[in-house]
Amino acid sequence: MMYAVGVDLGGTKTAAGVVSADGEVLFSDTVPTLSRDGGEAILDATAKLAAGLIKKAADDGITVERVGVGSAGVIDAGRGVVVSATDAIRGWAGTALTAGLATRLGLPASSVRAVNDVHAHALGEAWAGAAAGTASSLLVAFGTGVGGSFVLGGRPLLGQRHAGGHVGHFASPYAFHEGTAIPCVCGGAGHVEAVASGPAIREAYLRLGGTEPVTDARAVFALAGRSDAAAIRAVGIGAGAAGQAMGGLANILDPEVVVVTGGLSDAGAPWWRPMERALRAELLPALAGLPVLPATLGSAAALVGAARLVLLPPA
Repeated sequence: MMYAVGVDLGGTKTAAGVVSADGEVLFSDTVPTLSRDGGEAILDATAKLAAGLIKKAADDGITVERVGVGSAGVIDAGRGVVVSATDAIRGWAGTALTAGLATRLGLPASSVRAVNDVHAHALGEAWAGAAAGTASSLLVAFGTGVGGSFVLGGRPLLGQRHAGGHVGHFASPYAFHEGTAIPCVCGGAGHVEAVASGPAIREAYLRLGGTEPVTDARAVFALAGRSDAAAIRAVGIGAGAAGQAMGGLANILDPEVVVVTGGLSDAGAPWWRPMERALRAELLPALAGLPVLPATLGSAAALVGAARLVLLPPA
């Protein structure tokens, strides 16, 4: 059986694991991402993490000669280069990700591949998670931001300019307050992410007159559970925007299944029920029976999907 190291490289931490060709994570490790130290320092730390796992595998008689990476930022998967990135990882844009890792690990360039982390997450769920066995799946993640990926025949739809999956950045009728479009972190306004992300739900609570001190969406959910009117409205707006957006995307893409992930989906029924209600209200009649499922791989999804890049040919 073949094995690979899958890497999930995010703004605050980098996780990696040795993954088998059947999608099983044998063992894993995590280190902080050196997000203030520049691309070369991040590559050094990531290579050290991967090398440690490769050695551990060798000690157990397992040969690992391939590395897949799911990384924050817009990734040119063909060249293995970070096209652009936010300030969450300083100096990451322009980094030769796959070539840099291959050189540091002494591997052939063809043995290291990379995609955006949400695409890796979707690949993991499509291969060994909630969408396993399907021909197509739409994954949407609601957390600090809103992102997504459409996997078709074992390949994520990356787009001509490598920016496919930015599903938080199209217009939402929910993203208005008193007739004015709510600003979005991308620099635009009136977008899905401006109202459906975790930080957006906190901001909505304050905008709607909430008076309790809240630091994040979790606090807003807690207040909603105690019948705080502003919190109930903020959660309802965020969940409704999420559901309507996914329903619209499903009408366009007609996936076999929709997989929902991210911190907000973990909030349970108070978020999930209004989200799914809004989603199903948006669907065309032909999609009425569309399965909408929670992700199942949790924090391992992106590293499993990253390993999938180098372990198996497209389905």
